[in-house]
Amino acid sequence: MGSEKQYIELYEQCRQMIFDHSPAWMNAVRDEAFEHFKSAGFPSRKVERYKYTDMQALFAPDYGLNLKRLEIPVDPYNAFRCDVPNLSTSLYFVVNDAFYNKVLPQAHLPENVIVGSIREYSDIAAKYYAKLAHTSDDAVTALNTMLAQDGLFVYVPKNVKVERAIQVINILRSDVDLMVNRRVLIVLEANAEIKMLFCDHAADDRKFLATQVIEAYVGENASLDLYCLEETHAKNVRVSNVYIDQQANSRVNHNVITLHNGVTRNKLDLTLSGEGAECQCNGCVIADKQQHVDNNTLITHRATHCTSNELYKYVLDDEAVGAFAGRVLVEHGAQKTTSQMTNQNLTATKEARMYTQPMLEIYADDVKCAHGSTVGQLNDAALFYMRQRGITLAEAKMLLQNAFINEVVDKMQLEPLRDRLHYLVEKRFRGELNKCEGCKLCK
Repeated sequence: MGSEKQYIELYEQCRQMIFDHSPAWMNAVRDEAFEHFKSAGFPSRKVERYKYTDMQALFAPDYGLNLKRLEIPVDPYNAFRCDVPNLSTSLYFVVNDAFYNKVLPQAHLPENVIVGSIREYSDIAAKYYAKLAHTSDDAVTALNTMLAQDGLFVYVPKNVKVERAIQVINILRSDVDLMVNRRVLIVLEANAEIKMLFCDHAADDRKFLATQVIEAYVGENASLDLYCLEETHAKNVRVSNVYIDQQANSRVNHNVITLHNGVTRNKLDLTLSGEGAECQCNGCVIADKQQHVDNNTLITHRATHCTSNELYKYVLDDEAVGAFAGRVLVEHGAQKTTSQMTNQNLTATKEARMYTQPMLEIYADDVKCAHGSTVGQLNDAALFYMRQRGITLAEAKMLLQNAFINEVVDKMQLEPLRDRLHYLVEKRFRGELNKCEGCKLCK
């Protein structure tokens, strides 16, 4: 037994405290999650889906936890100013792992649409909570389920379209090294539509360990656009597990963008359960120094006439490490499946490392599936051509890297965010991006 020992002892000693500050329906699955975690422990690198990230090492340090749910002294509305032009979002905050409920009267939501603390909506949330994120299958999900006490709940009823995008700012705030366990539950009923943007920021120069579990139910003919942007710092560890289930003729557009981080491990499990469902999954990673970014995806085709497309691109500099492992599973009977998986990567130095593992597992005979991956460096001929025209070597490299990564950014369907990301990506390559402009949290 390794790093999991301290969390087993923590739960056994603080179980009652955790229960006292949590709703009953979250507590109902907590003990089972603990037993699953206690039995399995953190996965070693011998486990296929965790072979590129040392989970034991990530969870070994002794972090503090806010199990008593003490109020964190921060007013994000005064501290944060997003300058994404014309995005006009409905803005919400999650401070560490708690929904910030002191909302300004600016969120114009259609009738019966819910965006709020998961603790306050037991009549709906309890029916869906922990039904996709099976604690028996993943130790990090089990750990999050046994420790999470609050989270974000998003509910869009049948035939409702939320015109304005929902922007959620996840703020890490603490005076000591801290572990947070964030939970998100998204439920879209039939013909519902919503666009959601999650932005991760760290407000303090402390070591943070954030586990996150997102469960998203996308009903028949429903549409979910989900954007996850990370701009934290080198002391941050982020382990995120996303579970999405799609019904017939639904559409999901999932995008993950990593611009600044320490160690990031993203896992996506997406199931196309209904006929005619479609998903587009994009990933964009820029890493340097000793940063580590690991994206692991599993797309399961369970019904006929479903379509999935994946495009993940990495640019790695210095001694950064990147990993992408994508698997498409086409089950028996999932005929007329169409799937394309692409992973393309640039390593700017000999010290940078990229691990790529695209996989297809097909049990149907009438499908169109393809996958591919590349790892390379910048084209010497292109660099020479640009330098012959008076462009410096550094500028030429930046322009080529920017053009490479912008293929992913161009697929973002939220136009103001797409335009803003073009600007942020360029600043990142120039070494000028240290925080979101307009954000007063990071001095």
